[in-house]
Amino acid sequence: MNIDLKPYQEIAVDELIATVKKLLEKEGQKKVCVFQAPTGSGKTIMTAKFIEEITKELVDEDLCFVWVSIGKGDLHLQSKRSLEEVFSGTPRVSLVEEEFSGGRERIVRNEVVVVNWEKLRSKDSKTGEWKNILMKDGEKINFRDVLTKTREQRKIILIIDESHIGATAERTNELREEINADVILEMSATPKIQPDPRDLARGTAGFIFIEPKEVIDQGMIKKELIINEKIDKIGNNESDSQEVVLEAAYQKRQELKKLFTKEKSIVNPLVLIQIPTAEAGKDKIKAVKEFLSRKGITEKNGKLAIWLADEKSAALGPKNEWVRDIDNEIEFLVFKQAIDTGWDCPRAHILVKFRESHSETFEIQTVGRILRMPEQKHYANEPLNVGYIYTNVQSIIVKKEDYNPNIIKHLKGVRVEEYKPIKLVSYYKARADYGDITSSFTPVFEKVTCEHFGLKGDHAFFAQNVKKLEDQSMVLDIKKYQQDIIANAKIEGKSFDEIKGKINSKEYARLTIAGNDLQALFEQTIKNNLGSFKNIKRSVPKVKTAIYAWFRKYLGAKEWPEEAILVQMIFLHNGNRKRFEAILTDAIETYKAVREKEVKKRIEESEQWYDFDVEPESFFNKYADELVDSKNYVYRPCYLSTTRLDPERRFEEFLNENAKKIVWWWKNGENKQSYFGIKYEYPIGVIHTFYPDYLVRFTNGLLGIFEVKDSGDRDGTTYTKAKAEKLQKYIKGQNKKSKKLFGGVAIKKNSNWLYNDSEKYNDADPKQWKALDLS
Repeated sequence: MNIDLKPYQEIAVDELIATVKKLLEKEGQKKVCVFQAPTGSGKTIMTAKFIEEITKELVDEDLCFVWVSIGKGDLHLQSKRSLEEVFSGTPRVSLVEEEFSGGRERIVRNEVVVVNWEKLRSKDSKTGEWKNILMKDGEKINFRDVLTKTREQRKIILIIDESHIGATAERTNELREEINADVILEMSATPKIQPDPRDLARGTAGFIFIEPKEVIDQGMIKKELIINEKIDKIGNNESDSQEVVLEAAYQKRQELKKLFTKEKSIVNPLVLIQIPTAEAGKDKIKAVKEFLSRKGITEKNGKLAIWLADEKSAALGPKNEWVRDIDNEIEFLVFKQAIDTGWDCPRAHILVKFRESHSETFEIQTVGRILRMPEQKHYANEPLNVGYIYTNVQSIIVKKEDYNPNIIKHLKGVRVEEYKPIKLVSYYKARADYGDITSSFTPVFEKVTCEHFGLKGDHAFFAQNVKKLEDQSMVLDIKKYQQDIIANAKIEGKSFDEIKGKINSKEYARLTIAGNDLQALFEQTIKNNLGSFKNIKRSVPKVKTAIYAWFRKYLGAKEWPEEAILVQMIFLHNGNRKRFEAILTDAIETYKAVREKEVKKRIEESEQWYDFDVEPESFFNKYADELVDSKNYVYRPCYLSTTRLDPERRFEEFLNENAKKIVWWWKNGENKQSYFGIKYEYPIGVIHTFYPDYLVRFTNGLLGIFEVKDSGDRDGTTYTKAKAEKLQKYIKGQNKKSKKLFGGVAIKKNSNWLYNDSEKYNDADPKQWKALDLS
């Protein structure tokens, strides 16, 4: 299956391959690599691609894989289906209970055996003997024997999915002991066990980490989760809290469905309803069914499904295939136990959670089921990029997320009544450029390389193309790539303290370069020729793909026994290297224009202008935001980001000191449609969004727009200048429409606040700075 990985996924796969290869080279067993990636980042896909690629790269290494799911449920079946979809037949994927119940003695080369450890691990509490027949000693060979016999012939890589599950990760420790693998890859968003720093330093452990922000930026998961949005608009003091949360969820689902239709998307948003596990759960299910029935939502018409231990709607089917269908007709799913960790239903958008006790803790593990984006992208309509939680618990405790970026928003601020609509024209665009080379480089590299060697699209005639290259003195018949290693160099004992500079020798040994050194040299050669593309991590995998693709298409490399290694050897051979580097440099230079057009097109497709107003209510997180004592903030209570800079905090003090002259003020944010943005260019032709720091409505009717800077950090020649001049142009244009705006870059000098509203910004010119006098 041809899967287009996100840039962060490609990087993670490459890092997994490099790390595990190094661990396999080390002596001993149970060497651990921890793979920490956020919920919804695609851990299964990335690890599947890792398996697929490492078996291709390590053709001389005899490997097999044991993929273990921890915890109750059928997560292992979902993992098996995902692996089979990625592999498309090779490598082979097997279920332990289907393949190893008494016949087979070993796991074969490159095979992936999927195991539910929860079903295998149980032992008799008195005798300590295994209960599961697959693990018991008896006439037939058990799975423990299979592992022993397998280790005699090949190395085992143990992959533990969601390794954090289980008290103090005891199941993970069990697995380490019982399977005794050469390398253990632990996947989790929140791993319980971290590698020992000393093992990392020695190279006997590995750690791969994906930043949550990268996953959000790539549209894989929602930007934030909001608890009980606008719930006070639905009920009153006499309303039944149960009815209110159900009605709020119902209305939100209706709203989201309309927005998906507006986006021309087939996604049918799903509401998850989690009921208490206690006896009261039966009454709750009855009440939920009655409420939804009044809305025309029933099991009979297929819009409602029940998923309980002792009750499961027919619509769910025996294998739960429906969960990944983004247009499935099920609109509400009622469940009692927490849905399996790793359960993947990307269209789940709303979670209803009923009171189970007087307190309820919300954290990423609890609400992870609504984190994923259904089509792995963010939408123009911002509400579609948010997950919604509705609950009737009496108090909410939000656990600090040390890994995920505190996206659960449970503290609400309500816009003050004094606020009147401002309808400022605002600009928004999704990020379109990461300074990297993308998959569009492949056809450019192909064209440049073919032109260099005089190939005219004759990609089917491999022998003919090989002859053409060899006629041009290219060396293609390579069995080993060798390098000169210094040999027999002598340093006299009396000279130890005087050694300086290069040690020369008249003798060199011609030795075959190690596989991992070859790969490193190949990648370093690419890095050295990336030109202006500074994002090395994102760019190198795409360039490698382009090179491999050309060798496959024109020289038939797909049929070579060690494809990747031979391609690297040919590319780096002393007789070829300068030619290929020249081709690569030429291709990179040619690609710049292609990339610029690509970025421009992405921007044009994503950019929007709209009338901006501060939202009627906003939600905050107690760990990412702090309660601030402010007299005129636009929201009550006032929550502001804990990461505000010192100049911003001083400006807010200034606003509070002059509260009598201010109706309201608001701190702007970034990269969301709910914030206020202005389009600008720097350098010319490169488009950015400028988010001014503050909007301030004054009692005299003026609306101030201010970008706050430190007096010693004004950067008057680059981005700040471009922003400042664009802001003045924006203010001038809006004032022609009677908006009564003013503002500019603001600084505090000595004890006074100054602002610059010059159309030609020069921060070094004292005449351009005016007193921001609110007295």
